[in-house]
Amino acid sequence: MRKILALISIFSLVFLTACASETTNDSTSPASVTESPSAPIDQTVNPISLTALSQKEFIGKDLKLEKVLGENSKFTRYFVKYKSGEFTISGIMNVPKGEGPFPTLVLAHGYIDPAIYTTGRGLAREQKYLAERGYVVLHTDYRNHAESDDDPDNDFNLRLGYTEDVINAALALKNSEFTFIDKERIGLLGRSMGGGIAFNSMVVKPGIFDAYVAFAPVSANVIDNYNRWTRMNFDIVEEIDKRFGLPEDNPEFWQGISAINYFDKATEPLLILHGTADETCDIKWSEATVKALQNAGKSVEFIQYEGERHAFSPRWEDSIKETIRFFEDNLKS
Repeated sequence: MRKILALISIFSLVFLTACASETTNDSTSPASVTESPSAPIDQTVNPISLTALSQKEFIGKDLKLEKVLGENSKFTRYFVKYKSGEFTISGIMNVPKGEGPFPTLVLAHGYIDPAIYTTGRGLAREQKYLAERGYVVLHTDYRNHAESDDDPDNDFNLRLGYTEDVINAALALKNSEFTFIDKERIGLLGRSMGGGIAFNSMVVKPGIFDAYVAFAPVSANVIDNYNRWTRMNFDIVEEIDKRFGLPEDNPEFWQGISAINYFDKATEPLLILHGTADETCDIKWSEATVKALQNAGKSVEFIQYEGERHAFSPRWEDSIKETIRFFEDNLKS
């Protein structure tokens, strides 16, 4: 059993998160805006699927500013916690100086080994840049990271709990009484693995965010991620076959956990930024994502950076300016 647990854990780590990443409480709950399922959960739906997740009741609340981590002339940095269903999730929040309300962004980081991850790690450049330009920034740690609660079922659920934590971050913002948050202007920025979480959020709970940006994202087709990182690890493949069936043997399961098959449900605009020399997440994946969204009649912008790699170094400043431009256009009062 321990071997199986370890293999499933490694599988979900590699398969869903293998794209390497970058490196005083005045809140009381008002009338809840918790999203309720549109219909009773269909018992015929595979419980590990985006359809099942979309039928789930999401509960995000109790956003608390636990302590000040730092302060400068532009913003204050807080250690925060919020409730994501039954779990408490940690993170950081940068709050601009001034009265507000300010447009607000949830940041979904890329994969960092939870064993070495620390609160707020990842997307450090974006956290600072966006807060300095008047955005409240909530960087969620996800469950099983930093000071968040542990979810023992997260690996068996193929880490779809990360998508829950991001959606519940938006609800926690909307349910808070912090006057500096503009609850009508909340966007999501995801990088690498976090880009995949953004795709999931778009189709699982349309309307929860008002706009999306994905930096160098993983594929919206989970089979691509499987083929890229997992296919040649035979011990893990054996356990996958036992539990879910391989993509060629049980395509319905794999389709059910791939956002690319549900883009008809998306309702908000998306910007994808990707380098042509990305050595980790193939730009062809983003090309396929864009094509699927366009075929579904959805609003998507795609900016390719010639020669840029996964870390976005030479062209990062241009890419973050495009991000600001996109959010300014789509997070309007």
